[in-house]
Amino acid sequence: MAIDPLHPTPSYFSFWRERHLCTLTTPRPDGTPHVVPVGVTYDPGAGVARVLANKSSAKVSHVLAATGVEGQPGARVAVCQVDGRRWATLEGYASVRTEEGEIAEAIRRYEERYGRVPRPNPDRVLIEIALTRAMGTRSLGEA
Repeated sequence: MAIDPLHPTPSYFSFWRERHLCTLTTPRPDGTPHVVPVGVTYDPGAGVARVLANKSSAKVSHVLAATGVEGQPGARVAVCQVDGRRWATLEGYASVRTEEGEIAEAIRRYEERYGRVPRPNPDRVLIEIALTRAMGTRSLGEA
């Protein structure tokens, strides 16, 4: 079921606030999908999802390699989570952010969702996804 990523139903947004491991799918240079487990935070007010990452990771390399290709504003990516029969996916254009304030905000949101502060990492960057689409289980689309 399609959902407005900027105005999700309460049940959809609530599902994204529960503690779940997620996946991030990024495009490899050859176009094949690269899927890895990640923690994700969803901010419909800002229209973004956030993923903390190490700057030398493959997911960051894939986002950087695909950014600006064919005039796109970033790499086309998706984040997904599943819990039994419930599932939700957010899609959009990813970019890599290195600003300390943006990373600090992502860490704050991560702690809020996952109940712990990520270990210190001087090589941490932020993959920020400008959301274009959301979908999920029909029950999450109900108000």
